[in-house]
Amino acid sequence: MANHAAAPAHSDNPRYFVPAPSAWPFMLTIALVAIVYGFGAFLEERAIPTQPLIIGGFVLAISVIYLWFRGIARESEGGMYSAQVDRTYRWGMSWFIFSEVMFFAAFFGALFYARELSLPWLAGIGAKESTNVFLWPGFENVWPSNGPAALGGSFKTIPAFDVPLVNTIILLTSGVTITMAHHALKEGKRTACILWMWATVALGAGFLFFQAEEYIHAYTELNLTLGSGIYGSTFFMLTGFHGMHVTLGTIMLAVITMRLMKGHFKPDSHFGFEGVAWYWHFVDVVWLGLFIVVYWL
Repeated sequence: MANHAAAPAHSDNPRYFVPAPSAWPFMLTIALVAIVYGFGAFLEERAIPTQPLIIGGFVLAISVIYLWFRGIARESEGGMYSAQVDRTYRWGMSWFIFSEVMFFAAFFGALFYARELSLPWLAGIGAKESTNVFLWPGFENVWPSNGPAALGGSFKTIPAFDVPLVNTIILLTSGVTITMAHHALKEGKRTACILWMWATVALGAGFLFFQAEEYIHAYTELNLTLGSGIYGSTFFMLTGFHGMHVTLGTIMLAVITMRLMKGHFKPDSHFGFEGVAWYWHFVDVVWLGLFIVVYWL
């Protein structure tokens, strides 16, 4: 078969690259199931050894991800990906981020339902007056709330213009630094790109540090816990899952930076870098929504 011209920095092979069958997806599924099941059993206080499940799942997941992604990096740097493969990865990442948008939309929807619909009903507003009269007399439509049963006892909230504002500034700044790194890479300024990337990694780590401090403060001094009724559950559900995404994003940023230091990626071919940048900007936008809806309003 005759070779056809391909996009710069991609393979000259016009055929679509199909990797060999791999056990990595199956093994990663096992690891994730072990983590989720173990954590669920821990929360439900089941009489099973949850710690080995969680730790073993994490060890297996990290090992599989490292080996799997190492193989993908070798394929990419080995010139096995054509321009069509690059487009496929872009579509795949786009749909993945869309699924993440829907993931957080469900949680924001749960918060909206609890705050704007359930609380007024329980307080007897509108057509639900009998609910308040017969079930929860005296309950008021006030947010934040731990529900009419006052689950978890009284608690205090975290002021928006304290640590949350600091973390907002940190994440917005990280969006600028990764953009600067991207422009430096496209201009062939690898050293500048690496420095901007390490700055982004440091900002991500700083965000996680302050969020950990915030959680410790909430649990030890404010009595704001997962058991603090509907406010506590939605607060930790939204901020906790976002923190998990920041953790994964920071790890990906560090990996991409180390790949840059090894000479990976070219000014006209660097989707691995761009995919992580897309993900990080998504994390920034979600946090803005969290700051406004969860902390401020």
